[in-house]
Amino acid sequence: MSRPTTRSHPVSDEQETTERVEGALKVVPLRRPWRWVAAVVVLVLVAMAAHLAVTNERWQWSVVGSYLFSQPVLDGVLRTLELTALAEILGLATGVTLAVMRLSRNPILAWAARIYIWVFRSIPPLVLILVVYFLSALIPQLSIGIPFGPSFVSVETNQVVTQLVAAVTALGFAQAAYISEIVRGAILSISPGQSRAAMSLGMRPGQITRKIILPQAMRVAVPPLGNEVISMLKNTSLVSVIAYAELLTTVQQIYSRSYQQIPLLVVACLWYLALTTVATIGQSFLERHLGRSAASGGGRVR
Repeated sequence: MSRPTTRSHPVSDEQETTERVEGALKVVPLRRPWRWVAAVVVLVLVAMAAHLAVTNERWQWSVVGSYLFSQPVLDGVLRTLELTALAEILGLATGVTLAVMRLSRNPILAWAARIYIWVFRSIPPLVLILVVYFLSALIPQLSIGIPFGPSFVSVETNQVVTQLVAAVTALGFAQAAYISEIVRGAILSISPGQSRAAMSLGMRPGQITRKIILPQAMRVAVPPLGNEVISMLKNTSLVSVIAYAELLTTVQQIYSRSYQQIPLLVVACLWYLALTTVATIGQSFLERHLGRSAASGGGRVR
């Protein structure tokens, strides 16, 4: 008579159930045919684009190479960077001010910010550029003096509102409407308890905003603000409508004489691609830096 088999180690009921299930069933990976179909379609499209770029002689890559680093194009790139920096500084300063006004308990300031955001988010930037550039048709002279009273200094509008001033003003003020909403959302993400704690220590509201709220809010706002910088870099091409000699206007002036539209537009696309790539890398570096600062305790209020 056979003796029952003994186990050297006790096995629970759950382990026995798992062993029986694993022995009875065969695990089959989930098939996803549409994933492979999508991959094939993407590869075919990439191959078609590469074939078009290599075999079509109308791209005129030799012309692209001759103009890519030419002096007029480089001057246009520098003006594009200058315009982007000035408009972004104006937009950031105005946007932060509008965000603080929007959160103010003063109803006049709050509603003034709301109206500004509503107007400048509704009007396309291209239209704003034209309105500011032709401001002299509405206001022939700009004056400094007593409101509704005599003026002390007066100058013609055309002397003040140049192409650069019109471009920076229109793009900066349009950008401010979007930046203000980004900053406002970042401010609202900060716990109200920090403000109450700072007030209990005797800090004034202005100090609380500058030293506690805004530094932490900017860490939250950096990713969307980085996207706005990239958008501003591309939106500078809109000022070609007033013939400011940035990158696109410079390229247009060249191909209006040489009739080589496609290769010159390729030059502009390559430069926009390069500038956007650099801005994206800078944004990623800044995000990692702020993330390490927050992880090490740099974002705490001490």
